[in-house]
Amino acid sequence: MLNEETKRKLRMMNIGEYIEAFETQYQDPQMMSASFDERFQAATDMVYQEKYNDRVKRAVRNAKLRFPKADVHDIYYDPKRPVKRELIQELSTCRYVEENQSIILQGYTSSGKTYLGCALAKEACRHIYRTRYIRLPNLLEEYAQKSLLPGGHEKVLTKYTNFKVLVIDEWLINDLSKEELMFLFELSERRFDCTATIFCTLYRQSEWVARLGGGTHAESIAERYRYNTIKVETGDINMREIFSRAPAGAQVRID
Repeated sequence: MLNEETKRKLRMMNIGEYIEAFETQYQDPQMMSASFDERFQAATDMVYQEKYNDRVKRAVRNAKLRFPKADVHDIYYDPKRPVKRELIQELSTCRYVEENQSIILQGYTSSGKTYLGCALAKEACRHIYRTRYIRLPNLLEEYAQKSLLPGGHEKVLTKYTNFKVLVIDEWLINDLSKEELMFLFELSERRFDCTATIFCTLYRQSEWVARLGGGTHAESIAERYRYNTIKVETGDINMREIFSRAPAGAQVRID
């Protein structure tokens, strides 16, 4: 058994989880008959998994997902829905993050864009990427409020540039002011080719320039996401309607 002094030192080194790992072994006669190397390896595996799980929980909490329970394993697939299992499985590897690619989730209202964006964001959290979800109206509101403070403009830009994965929901749902367009232009310039952005939007890329108000800055924003971007159409199936018909007591998620 570990003595109290050893336990104190483990806690001071921020590896107090080893205490529980070894105490669990003491209750397992088969494990107690194992060699020191085997026991230490088993304890390390247990501590690593516990610390990893805690990091993922913090990452998901800090991501502020609209649907924190969203999961790629719960994605609804249907022959009439253009979302393909193979593509989602590939995106779940987060290779697109490593390659600094972005994703456009485009489809009709209630077609599951937000849920899918949150599910992909959670996978990024599981890969321990710094991730954040935000609606574009909320992002622009935060920008407007913080810009009134000294240095606020730069602080907002820096904050949202530093997320390795940024999910922007309701992309281009409202008309933009000139100041908002310039903010999005600068943000896209800083994030382009060094981060991954996931757009959830009603609008096809061919409509982006017009929705951005036209002009050079609108063209520049659209151009940055024209090529090195993965397009996922979510179709026109109303996911809210489908899951509203789920049997009583069934686990229901709203897309």
